[in-house]
Amino acid sequence: MSDHSTHGEFKRELGLLDSTMIVVGSMIGSGIFIVSADIARTVGSPGMLLLVWLITGAVTMAAALSYGELAGMMPNAGGQYVYLRESYNPLIGFLYGWTLFMVIQTGTIAAVAVAFAKFTAVLIPSLSENATLLTVAGLRISPAQVVAIVSIVVLTAVNIRGVHEAKMVQNSFTIAKTAALLGLIVLGISVGQNALAMDANWAAFWDATWTRAVGDGTFTVEPLTGSMVLAAIGVAMVGSLFSSDAWNNITFTAGEVINPKRNIPLSLALGTGIVTAIYLLANIAYLLVLPVVGSPDGADAAARGIQFATSDRVGTAVMSVIFGDTAAVIMAILIMVSTFGCNNGLILAGARVYYAMAKDGLFFRRAGELNVRGVPSAALVFQGIWASALCLSGTYGDLLDYVIFAVLIFYILTVGGIFILRRTRPDAERPYKAFGYPVIPGLYIIVATAICIDLLIYKPQYTWPGLVIVLVGIPVYLIWRKVNARPTTP
Repeated sequence: MSDHSTHGEFKRELGLLDSTMIVVGSMIGSGIFIVSADIARTVGSPGMLLLVWLITGAVTMAAALSYGELAGMMPNAGGQYVYLRESYNPLIGFLYGWTLFMVIQTGTIAAVAVAFAKFTAVLIPSLSENATLLTVAGLRISPAQVVAIVSIVVLTAVNIRGVHEAKMVQNSFTIAKTAALLGLIVLGISVGQNALAMDANWAAFWDATWTRAVGDGTFTVEPLTGSMVLAAIGVAMVGSLFSSDAWNNITFTAGEVINPKRNIPLSLALGTGIVTAIYLLANIAYLLVLPVVGSPDGADAAARGIQFATSDRVGTAVMSVIFGDTAAVIMAILIMVSTFGCNNGLILAGARVYYAMAKDGLFFRRAGELNVRGVPSAALVFQGIWASALCLSGTYGDLLDYVIFAVLIFYILTVGGIFILRRTRPDAERPYKAFGYPVIPGLYIIVATAICIDLLIYKPQYTWPGLVIVLVGIPVYLIWRKVNARPTTP
């Protein structure tokens, strides 16, 4: 039997622990160690920094608890793609799948792989992204890009071997990084407490300011009052939302989850709850060790503060206060474990969406086949090739900035689908009902829409390109439909 046999079938091997590990592992990448610096520059006070993470956690939890209803109703491979197709129409489902393949999933895989490579270079300096390995057609290829691509190839190969192998990697790396992150939190809270930082943070706990870079390398500091406080919170949430994203990936793998009607809603609630708590505790630890407000030319980590941690690496700055010079190595190993495990979950889950699309005639037919081990190997290969291309292009960072807006719109549409399906399919089996319906899902839609409007006003360069990427999917959809409508000869 060939590797691309269509006789393979999904194997239900993911229990509640495995499913929760996919949620936790896909959410925790490198963001929690880095994005608090940008948030601190945007909102400027300890209270506001924690508030941004708290709102992000509440918004993420509200969405995850709402998705539980859809996951219970439609426990099929493809998850969110299927929910959008069934709530609205095949075009909306396709636009989500198209954006997922072009940017959301593959761009995140590329970004996480490059973060893995960057921190590998801390241990092995010759693998730096600043070195040039070769130049092809004017494109400079660095050792870091090669390391990033090798990590994608290795994890894709592991996933092609079967869901059992993939879940073993996922569980071991997620447990390791969660334990290490909890270790960082405990050290920060117990050993790293810095009286000067704590006094500075407490004295200006709610003094919100927006620190912006000026062209000549200097910064302006603007006190925040009234509606500008809300505007700054919305803008600051880009980083925290991105760090808290990918929780929905477990819905993509529904065809391989044991008792999906129970375990997917439960894993969504448990996983997002665990990560939200860890992220809040990590930021409390940061605040006990470093002041929020700092100077870009400060002599040490404490003088630079959270706002101006070197290369935004807040986690490394905290560890340097506790461990001194060995901090960079300790954090590099932690982030390597974190990003490698994160990408395994993203690679595993993403391919199931392209499988579902191919089954609907909206993706390469080969992607709709399972190999003898019961995994969509061709879909995994297509995903790996495109993610690797994004690593080489170096544009994944811009692409991800562009799509956080599109991601939010698809989340809003999906949660809106609960209201639609309650009306159009009142008799459908709903083993789990959306928590706090209609208030919690409704509040999610309102808050997420407000964030989108905020981004349209204050970060237009991050919103319109994302919409363009989504809209380009419309002609692509029409072409797929036309091609697949042609009668095929046996």
